[in-house]
Parts: sequence; structure tokens; C-alpha cells
Amino acid sequence: MSTIIFPAPIYGPVHSRRMGISLGINLMPHDGKVCTFDCVYCECGFNKDRVAQSQRPTRQEVQRALEERLEQMQAEGQVPDVLTFAGNGEPTTHPDFLGIIEDTIALRNRFCPKAKVSVLSNTSLAARPNIHKALMLVDNNILKLDTINLEYIQLVDRPLYPYNVEKVIESLKAFNGHVIVQTMFMKGTVEGKNVDNTGDEYVLPWLEAVKEIKPQQVMIYTIDRETPNHNLQKATHEELDRIVAMIEKEGIPATASY
Repeated sequence: MSTIIFPAPIYGPVHSRRMGISLGINLMPHDGKVCTFDCVYCECGFNKDRVAQSQRPTRQEVQRALEERLEQMQAEGQVPDVLTFAGNGEPTTHPDFLGIIEDTIALRNRFCPKAKVSVLSNTSLAARPNIHKALMLVDNNILKLDTINLEYIQLVDRPLYPYNVEKVIESLKAFNGHVIVQTMFMKGTVEGKNVDNTGDEYVLPWLEAVKEIKPQQVMIYTIDRETPNHNLQKATHEELDRIVAMIEKEGIPATASY
């Protein structure tokens, strides 16, 4: 069982493979996980093993804690490159997500105006009007699309609600380019089934969807920490580099985290 559970509502700063010095904002309980997915590769473990006993932090608690941490960092001469909403589950499930985003942008402008505000989301709620509005406000709207193969999604991402690939793609397109697509590439087995999504069977249909979405960037990555399913393997540098080259051939900026 994976053991990473993040403090709430603020943690770090930590060094992000993709974004530099990141101050984390966790809108989930400090002692458990709340997510609309139950991914087999999640560093926070499976939902059933991480049932929270405490409540989510309130909007006021997030604002107060973030202000205090930014004041401290400013006094220490340390400035974050990015304020990142991530942590123990899906950040957009917080009932005051839009208000928290607005508060965070105001604090960013006050303490570290050059820092970016980023949200890492699994896209499950991105079509909701208030969530869409909030994500349009942030600098880095990073939304997951691991594949467009529904069977693979059910096996690997394990959404806890009826998942419609077409609707997810439409919700991504609705950002009119103000979106960064994030995709996990990996290998190994789940329930005895091969989950290698680095080959053309998965990459080519996914790439067609990416071309429709027209994101400002694509971030691809592979396993970096312990996963709750221990039969998973990292994609190789060569496999990720090949996919990056395919994306860039379509005129879309892409990065890989190994």
C-alpha cells in the first residue's frame, strides 16, 4: 500500500518535475483521500485504504493558511514558482473551489505575482459551470486524459461515476486552448491484463483527441513513486520521447517527465 498522504491545507514547498518550486494546496482532509477516480497508480493509495476521518479545510482555513505560509516564505526570501492544487484526491470536488481559486489568485498577486497558479485535475468535474469558470482563471489548467479507450480507463483510472469519453473530450475542448493535457504512460499488468499504453494502439487514437482539444501544451509522464498496484512499471525514456515527437509533429508543445 502506498503511504503518501499530504498535509492540509498547505504543504511544501516541494520540487515538481514539471513546474519547479511548488507550494502545494490540498483541499482534501489531512488524514485521507477523497477522489472521483481510484487510479491503480495513485501515490496516495486506493480510496478504500485512505478513508478520511476529518473534514476538508474550509475556504477560510485555506485562505488563512496560505496567507501565513506566503508571508513566511516572503520573509525568508523564498518565492514559489507555482501554487499547485493537488494533494489527497480531486481538488475540484471542494464545494467552494471557485472561491478558493479567487482567494488564491488575490494572495498570489499580493505576495508572489510572478508565480503561476496550477490545478492538477482528473477532468471529472470540468464540465460543471463553476468548475469551468475557476479553471479558466488559473495559469496552468492541467487536466488528465490517460487514453480514450474506455476499457482501459475502467481498469486503470477506475472512475467512481459513469464515464463518457466523448463528453470528457468535449469538456476539454470547451476551454478553447486554455488547457494542458496530462497523460500517464506506463506498463505492467492489472488484474492479469496488460496495461502498456505506450504503443500505437493507444497513442494514435489519443493523439487524434489531443489534436481536437488543441491544448496549449501536453505533459506526459510515467510512474515516479510507489503505487498501490505493485505490478506496474515505468515507461522508458525512449518510449516517452517517441510520443513527445509525435505530439510536436502536430505543432503542439509537449514535455516528458521521466
